[in-house]
Amino acid sequence: MNERQRRMVGHGAILMVFGLLAGFGLVMSLVGGFEIFPGMMLEFELPSDSSGWARTHAGGILNGIMVFAVALVLWGIRLPDASEARVTWMVVGAGYANTLFYWGGMLADNRALTFGDNRFGETSLMGVIGLFPALVFAFITIIAMIIIARHAFGGAAAPAAVGNAAHAR
Repeated sequence: MNERQRRMVGHGAILMVFGLLAGFGLVMSLVGGFEIFPGMMLEFELPSDSSGWARTHAGGILNGIMVFAVALVLWGIRLPDASEARVTWMVVGAGYANTLFYWGGMLADNRALTFGDNRFGETSLMGVIGLFPALVFAFITIIAMIIIARHAFGGAAAPAAVGNAAHAR
């Protein structure tokens, strides 16, 4: 695994942390606070409902997994360096943009699904912060996947080598 792919793994881990932190929010949202000691509850309400926290929890973890998976795919298919650099920023950027989308969607009445009001609620700054980067990176991620698919189906074959030496760069 090269340095760029290792950095992708690091970014994937950061994204997973955001998803795991949302898991704590999910539990606190479900029980209405934080259990200090068995049976001793510090009661409070978090913004959003438990379904918003659940989406943010699962989405953050899946975004981390997406970045991990693409790092491994890049290691395996060995894109040319310029293409790998492009795909790296595209996928890492998508992971962060999607994470903003989940957090913004959880905190926005309109779930960050539109720039204006929609059937879920009114627009807000959190909705725009959640939607804009995710919308931009939705298209960028499609391009990244097309680059990967083109190389996987018809790209230049990786040089033949024995064992892990084929992946050392």
